[in-house]
Amino acid sequence: MTAPTTQQPVQQPRQQPQPTPAKAKKPIWKRWWFWVIVVVLLAAIGSQMGGTSGQTDSQSAQNTTSQSPKSDAEGDKSATDNGQSNTGTDAETGQNDAQQTPQVPADYQSALRQAKSYSDTMHMSKQGIYDQLTSEYGGKFSAEAAQYAVDNVKADWNANALAKAKSYQETMAMSPEAIRDQLTSEYGEKFTAEEADYAIQHLND
Repeated sequence: MTAPTTQQPVQQPRQQPQPTPAKAKKPIWKRWWFWVIVVVLLAAIGSQMGGTSGQTDSQSAQNTTSQSPKSDAEGDKSATDNGQSNTGTDAETGQNDAQQTPQVPADYQSALRQAKSYSDTMHMSKQGIYDQLTSEYGGKFSAEAAQYAVDNVKADWNANALAKAKSYQETMAMSPEAIRDQLTSEYGEKFTAEEADYAIQHLND
């Protein structure tokens, strides 16, 4: 009898394990903790800069405050000094004006106006105006007022003498010599000899 044959188990080929594909790494900026760190750093930098800026502004404010009273005080002092200086200058100017331009009495001013009228309308001489102002039949001004008037009236005595000479020549047909005598006579026009000479020289101009 034949011995039974023992069958060997057939071994299945061993399958090799498949390699697990490596997981792709996320970029660092996609990780949540990266942004946490960034936020914390920005907050810290902002806080530090804010503190420094606040300190700088505070110091600037303190410096400005400390300097302001001094500047204001200096400005007030300067304004006060200027005001006192201007007041003093104005007062001195007023005093100088008062000294240089004394108040003219009213009768002096009236005498001056009347003297100007005599000179402009009647072409009288300086002495003739003075006598007319002081005459009891004329202006009846004081000698001082009359003298002030003839000294300050704006008149051209040569021109007045010439106007009188022409009047005598045209209305009375007087000769030059007769006109000269009438101009210088104490009972006539009372012009000076020089003024009468000027009138005769320009009589026919």
